[in-house]
Amino acid sequence: MAAHGPRAGTVSCRACSAETFAPVIDWLRGLRRRPEPVAPAMWTAVRRRAAWIGRLDDTRDRTLQALTSRFLHQKTISPVADLELDDAQRVLLAALCCLPLLEFGEEGLHGWSQLIVYPDAFRVNRTHLDAAGVLHEWEDELIGEAWESGPLILSWADVEADLAAPDAGFCVAVHEMAHKLDALDGVLDGTPALPREWQRAWARDFQQAFDAFVERVDRSDDSLAIDPYAAEAPEEFFAVCSEYHFSAPDVLHDTVPGVAAHLRRFYGPSPFER
Repeated sequence: MAAHGPRAGTVSCRACSAETFAPVIDWLRGLRRRPEPVAPAMWTAVRRRAAWIGRLDDTRDRTLQALTSRFLHQKTISPVADLELDDAQRVLLAALCCLPLLEFGEEGLHGWSQLIVYPDAFRVNRTHLDAAGVLHEWEDELIGEAWESGPLILSWADVEADLAAPDAGFCVAVHEMAHKLDALDGVLDGTPALPREWQRAWARDFQQAFDAFVERVDRSDDSLAIDPYAAEAPEEFFAVCSEYHFSAPDVLHDTVPGVAAHLRRFYGPSPFER
C-alpha cells in the first residue's frame, strides 16, 4: 500500500493536540481499571440459580467472581427482540460464560466485545458455494453462535433450560465459549491455544476420539450417550464435550476417557465430579 503524506489543509499527527486523543486515552484507562466486584447478595443468587457455580469450592468461586466482574466491565450484553434482562440475569450470563475460564484465565475474553441474547432460538441465513460452483442457500435455527472475532450469541430460553437440568449434558454458554477459546489461535479446529507439547497430544487424542465417535454415529450406535451433534466437525466435538465436562462428566469419561482427561486439565475439575 502506498503511503500518503498529509493533504493540504489537514493537520499532521505530530501537530495534534493532547485533547485529540483524550477520549481514546480515557477508554484505554477504563479497560485497565479494576472492575467493580459483584454485589455479595447478587452473587449468592447466582450460586443458587446455577448448580455448576454453587458447587464450586471457595477458591474457584472467588476466581469466577473476578472473571465475571471483568466480563461485565469489558463486554456489552445486548438483549434483542423485546427481551429484557435485569442486573441479576446479566451477572448470571456473565458467570456462565466465564465458567470455562477458571483455569485459562481472563485471556479467554480477548478478541470480542458483545454478548447478544435472543429470547428464544433464532434463525440465520446460510450460503455455501460447492465445488461445482452452485450456490446453496438455507436457513438454520440456532440456540447459540460464536463468531471468531465477533459477538457471542445465546438463546435465553435455552440458557434457562440448561439451568433447570444442570446434569443433563447441556450448557449452551459453555458450548459457545469453547468456540471462543478454540478461535484464539486463529484456527477453529477443536484445538485451543496450548503449550506446544500439550497441543500436539490434544490434537492427536481428540482426532482419534472424534473419528471413532463419527464412526459410531454413522452406524447409528444406540448406546451412544453423547449428543450426536458432536460428530458435525472437530470444533463441535470439542464444544459438545466441554458441555459434558461441566454437566455430565461421568458420561464423558465413560464415552471418551482420553478427551475427558484433557478437558479436566484444561477446565479444572467438573462441578459434578464424583
